[in-house]
Amino acid sequence: MSSLLHAATQVRERAYAPYSRFKVGAAIRSASGTIHVGCNVENAAYPQGTCAEGGAISAMIAAGETEIAEILVIADCPSPVPPCGGCRQKIAEFAGSDVQVTMCTTSGKSMSMSVADLLPGSFDASFMDIN
Repeated sequence: MSSLLHAATQVRERAYAPYSRFKVGAAIRSASGTIHVGCNVENAAYPQGTCAEGGAISAMIAAGETEIAEILVIADCPSPVPPCGGCRQKIAEFAGSDVQVTMCTTSGKSMSMSVADLLPGSFDASFMDIN
């Protein structure tokens, strides 16, 4: 986990959050063991911004990986902050239900939970008629 924490902490510093000043960094260890990072990028049209977790997932996909083995998210706040609903769904798309999601603060607090605990009843392709 220390390599994920280091990677997420470094990328958090590069976050673009001029409006909220709430910088978030995320690091994913893929199934092959490689680490992919992302940070939040805000936009004046708030819904057009991107979350750190989504950025890290995009980097993982761009590198040819499709499976999350572990994910860590860090933000400067009093308590660990779980990923937003959209990011929970994205994480569930690429991670097994037992994969650990670790949420950290810059002051050293952390909390871990499985994808299943973070997003019970996630939506997946089995609900769609795509055959």
